[in-house]
Amino acid sequence: MGGQRIGYVRVSTLDQNEKRRLDGQVLDRVFTDKASGRDTTRPQLMELLRFARDGDTVVVHSMDRLARNLDDLRALVQNLTLKGVRVEFIKESLVFTGEDSPMANLMLSVMGAFAEFERSLIRERQREGIALAKQRGAYKGRKKTLTPERAPELIQRAGNGVPKALLARDYGISRETVYQYLRHTKLE
Repeated sequence: MGGQRIGYVRVSTLDQNEKRRLDGQVLDRVFTDKASGRDTTRPQLMELLRFARDGDTVVVHSMDRLARNLDDLRALVQNLTLKGVRVEFIKESLVFTGEDSPMANLMLSVMGAFAEFERSLIRERQREGIALAKQRGAYKGRKKTLTPERAPELIQRAGNGVPKALLARDYGISRETVYQYLRHTKLE
């Protein structure tokens, strides 16, 4: 086996320590994303998928670091193993090569389902927490992007026919945010 050992690390928040995730592993290269695992559109994950070659081994701390959705997890592992890449999950002590036993595939499915279930519980607790905070008056939602002085200016310029894309660039916001401001004033 002459391929490289490639690490993949995903941390959800900026204050999580990505260094300890693959402690003790000898790796040729590490790809690190600081992003949610809710989907697979992560820049370093995409780069890893382009980089990994036949004979390489991708090392991940645990399945939920690769994906929190069972379908995504299966697809990622299959995508890699079809290219001849081994996938190792340290925490679960599982290795996938594409020629896996029915038991290994069952473990992937079961452990992946637990990761998906955990994500659902997190979202549910988050919704409950926000609802309770709203009842107490402690949750006001996200801070407005534009100051109270700049919002009417944006609305006036939109009413004068300035393109939404130009407004978004001028105010440093997304086009969707422009549309949200306009929806509140029915100018869309």
